[in-house]
Amino acid sequence: MSVRAVRGATQLEEDSREHMLERVAEMVQEVLAANDLTVDDFISVIFTATSDLVAEFPAYAARQLGFSDVPLMCARELEIAGSMPRVVRMLAHVETDLPRADVTHIYLHGAAALRRDLARVREVPGGEQP
Repeated sequence: MSVRAVRGATQLEEDSREHMLERVAEMVQEVLAANDLTVDDFISVIFTATSDLVAEFPAYAARQLGFSDVPLMCARELEIAGSMPRVVRMLAHVETDLPRADVTHIYLHGAAALRRDLARVREVPGGEQP
């Protein structure tokens, strides 16, 4: 078993508590499914949010998914001119047998444009392109 890092990002359409919880839960669940992980495989997760997102802590969505014993941290994303607005990113450290090259990084909604070189972008339910 190895320790691997898995990335994720999603873009919100608005800064509301419900939308934050929905989009972050979707991102975390996609990371779980794409990498055949369970909550017990997670060592820690760091979430960042752009400064225009203040309605809720992204980590709260993970807590609602059962990440009660996993260390979670939220931080503010750097404010770089021209950067994408309303984005939540995650960096998770997990225990897995997957080779590093087979780890699937999840970028949803507008955030899919951030790292097409790194991610295997997945379609979201309902056929909408991320």
